[in-house]
Amino acid sequence: MKRDLHPSHLQPVRRAGLPVRGALASPHRGAVEVAALFGLYGLYQLIRGFGELDFEAAQRNTEAIVAAEQRLQVFVERGIQDWALGVPGLAGLLGIAYLALHLLLTPAVLVWVYRAHRERFPLVRTTLVVSTALALVGYVVYPAAPPRLAGLGFADTVSERAGLNLSSDVLGSFYNPIAAVPSLHFGYALLVGGAIAWLARRRALRLAGAVYPAVMLFIIVATGNHFLLDAVAGGAVVLAGWAAARLLIPARREPVARQQRRLERLTV
Repeated sequence: MKRDLHPSHLQPVRRAGLPVRGALASPHRGAVEVAALFGLYGLYQLIRGFGELDFEAAQRNTEAIVAAEQRLQVFVERGIQDWALGVPGLAGLLGIAYLALHLLLTPAVLVWVYRAHRERFPLVRTTLVVSTALALVGYVVYPAAPPRLAGLGFADTVSERAGLNLSSDVLGSFYNPIAAVPSLHFGYALLVGGAIAWLARRRALRLAGAVYPAVMLFIIVATGNHFLLDAVAGGAVVLAGWAAARLLIPARREPVARQQRRLERLTV
């Protein structure tokens, strides 16, 4: 006898995903959030460098990226780096910014969102986690050398001008030098800049958030660490992570007073 699929029969299936969605949808204690993100970052670094490095495949993939940019007439990275090298002191500044903004500003903005806009933190955090997981898949299936290691005449300005050798044996044990696609330097900048532009109250801060991804794009290209298409891939995984986070986290209705304040900020 055929059993009717009454909605009540589907309740166990629906409830199966509730613990995960509930954990993602709510901010937890600060220590828990910090420990979880540090743990995930450690796992990310471990997986990112796992296995044998296939430099031949990475070189072929990099050549395909360059060929695609040439067909699209956007292969401009060498010209951008040459211009930056011609400005006294700029290359060293960009080398420092390449590391400092990614490693310091990203967690600083996460802390700010947690403290000042806690109801929005689950969406930002989950976007970060999902996009990072997607990026790991990209590193495994599509190894690619950055411009500075591609034999195309690019300078390694972070190593040469900022005094930190990215190709050293010590640093090489902590990261995968051929994990350039997608660029999470740009992807995280898109997430961080978007969060600032979305949540900041001051117009100057919202503007800074809006331009931050473009600034990071210039930095990663001028330092010889990424091609433009690497950044496109980084932006794509963050947008996919945001879409997944929106599906995983139920939307919350804002109080009328808060909606009014947000409208007032946007019209200032």
